[in-house]
Amino acid sequence: MTNLVPDDLLISRILNGDKASFRTLVERYQNLVFTIAFRITNSREEAEEVAQDVFMKVYNSLGNFKGDSKFSSWLYRIAHNTALTKIRGHKEEYKQIDTTTDFYSGAAVLNEAEQSFTKEDLNKAINMLDPEEATIITLFYLSEQSLDEIAQILNIEANAAKVRLFRSRKKLREKMELIG
Repeated sequence: MTNLVPDDLLISRILNGDKASFRTLVERYQNLVFTIAFRITNSREEAEEVAQDVFMKVYNSLGNFKGDSKFSSWLYRIAHNTALTKIRGHKEEYKQIDTTTDFYSGAAVLNEAEQSFTKEDLNKAINMLDPEEATIITLFYLSEQSLDEIAQILNIEANAAKVRLFRSRKKLREKMELIG
């Protein structure tokens, strides 16, 4: 039943000291926060660290959430920025990703021609994209964020988000053709 409780009510409860409501919020968003972090860091361990950092930041700054946007947009922006900060110090190239593990439960189907691809194929293709492209695909298809929300998360204009999504889809299709 806790999944039916709206985010704003959970936030209100958390601000009034209800720790169980924060646990509910974490459970609701942990997979997508991890996925965003993983797409950017290309490391399971670093993505786990980023996810923990994100939820600590959210807990400590929840009182600063103004409600001007959806809570999920605010949270994903924190996740995106935290993951980017994590990789800024890295000097090595992105490592090859273990594509045998499915790090999220849903699969985006971009068009009818791609329906024959498995979730594993889709994961492989997404993992071949650069981190920003993978993040945009993840936000749009898995998290079902609107272009305006994606723009807000990535701190870009809505038209830029639309163009980047278009380009990311195109690159994803190319990667899927390589796999298929």
